[in-house]
Amino acid sequence: MANNFTRYLNKNVGTSAATVVTVGASTQTTVIGLSFANTTTSPITVSAYITASAVDYYLIKDATVPVGGTLVVVGGDQKTVLVTSDALKVVSSAASSCDVVTSVLNIT
Repeated sequence: MANNFTRYLNKNVGTSAATVVTVGASTQTTVIGLSFANTTTSPITVSAYITASAVDYYLIKDATVPVGGTLVVVGGDQKTVLVTSDALKVVSSAASSCDVVTSVLNIT
């Protein structure tokens, strides 16, 4: 099995869900970091969820990120495991309002 660290960068996330990563065949992905940064001049709310078998499971839903602030959803002692076909998605309450940085460990 190969272990590969990688990151995913989503710029200007808005009101349409952005897929951060979809886990490929024979792969397990551990999310080790997931942060939202508010890039606007107003507070926003953000959500992150996993779509598995066409069902959405929220990691966080409609959490407020203040002006100039960052919300760390996954990090420190907390990790999230994704399996084949899972998709990690993020969305914001305002158009082009946040940047999302995701760090993962892929095991193939």
